[in-house]
Amino acid sequence: MTKVKVCGITNLGDALLAAEAGADALGFIFVEGTPRFLTPAQAGPIIRALPPFVTAVGVFWNHPQGHVKAVAESCGLGALQFHGDESPEELLGYALPVIKTLKVAGAADLARMGAYRVGAFLLDSPERWSEGQARPPIPWPLAREAAARGRVLLSAGLTPANVAEAIEIARPWGVDVNSGVEAGPGKKDPVKLREFVLAAKRR
Repeated sequence: MTKVKVCGITNLGDALLAAEAGADALGFIFVEGTPRFLTPAQAGPIIRALPPFVTAVGVFWNHPQGHVKAVAESCGLGALQFHGDESPEELLGYALPVIKTLKVAGAADLARMGAYRVGAFLLDSPERWSEGQARPPIPWPLAREAAARGRVLLSAGLTPANVAEAIEIARPWGVDVNSGVEAGPGKKDPVKLREFVLAAKRR
């Protein structure tokens, strides 16, 4: 069954809603200056209230390893996602599972996969951070090529209406959604969220 990560969680209500809907993981963004940024003090209580078997994933961007480890410990993170220009060497030495984001514009971007020793790759659009608008999908046949090389989470432009088709074509290990299930930046839409998880889990 396809894993589902709901990213951009900013409040306890949305976190519990996503967990109840069947999400396997929730993403908490610790990248300053982005629309869904949370401090460790804000994220920690939400994460500690999650039910068992729902993984809290911290999203970072070119942060020093010491900072990442401190946030992970204070919040009780279960996995780490790196969205910046981190080198393969910079992602070594973490005790938690690591997800590396790859910005995919073409087949050449998949060549970077071989250099990283990580638990999974998140395939994302090269577009800038979303502020509520839909992101363009990456080519799903290209994502299928990546899935044949390693464990991947498909992201970018996914919605309740297209996630089943995306999974059918790309065959990813999991999918990641943020703005595709929002009512507005940082606030999830309950109907969209439930429909997304249901559609993804059917595949």
